Amino acid sequence: MRIFSAVLLTIFIIAPFNVIQTEAAGGYGWGYKKNSNHEIPDIGKYKEILDKFGAYYADESGEKNIYLTFDNGYEEGYTDDILDVLKKEAVPATFFVTGHYVESEPELVKRMVDEGHIVGNHSYHHPDFSVITKNAVKEELETLEAAVAEVSDQDDLKYLRPPRGMFNEDTLQWANELGYMHIFWSLAFIDWETNKQKGWEYAFDQIMSQIHPGAIVLLHTVSSDNAEALEHLIAELKKDGYAFKSLDDLVLKDQLPEGIY
Repeated sequence: MRIFSAVLLTIFIIAPFNVIQTEAAGGYGWGYKKNSNHEIPDIGKYKEILDKFGAYYADESGEKNIYLTFDNGYEEGYTDDILDVLKKEAVPATFFVTGHYVESEPELVKRMVDEGHIVGNHSYHHPDFSVITKNAVKEELETLEAAVAEVSDQDDLKYLRPPRGMFNEDTLQWANELGYMHIFWSLAFIDWETNKQKGWEYAFDQIMSQIHPGAIVLLHTVSSDNAEALEHLIAELKKDGYAFKSLDDLVLKDQLPEGIY
């Protein structure tokens, strides 16, 4: 199997969970073949697996749509700034949150929902789903869902970003059975190292060099670079003819007969 460059999450939240000690529990780390030709990146054998379970990593329609997603495991003080820019520019986003984030930042979660954004499930404790049982996955998802409902008006979560980007066919199927679809990404870069920020131009250049029609963009709100670059990015991409859509738009479009959307 060809090895693809992987962009893995490194938010470390330690908690006990039920580990399966079998070879069958092995998982894949999400990754893709990075390119700078503004095309959807190649994901090799993963494509067949994602199609089988209705998971997404990009919008393959060819339309110049962009889907902003943010992973929130903890807060560094930049999410308010990001939300301010999204509100000013009327751009939707999806925020994948953990239990730690909901517990520590309930007002920010409420603000996300109140301003029309989607909150997605990033699990409660951020374990590797590929080494825990189905019941443990179920508990992770349902506990996070209840926590979000307690602090906001969103009581129905349907999008899942697997912790650490880890998955296998079992976890994809379990998610489907629990009412979730996996959302991976086709554009990301190392932005989560808070002590190694390089200035907003770096974030801007990283995204613009990889941008492509249908991109699902993964960003982390702990990055000061991202917070400062966001308004510049949105303005430049709009100028280039891109439209910012929500994950609901993507899923709805796929469910409608061709030509209706």
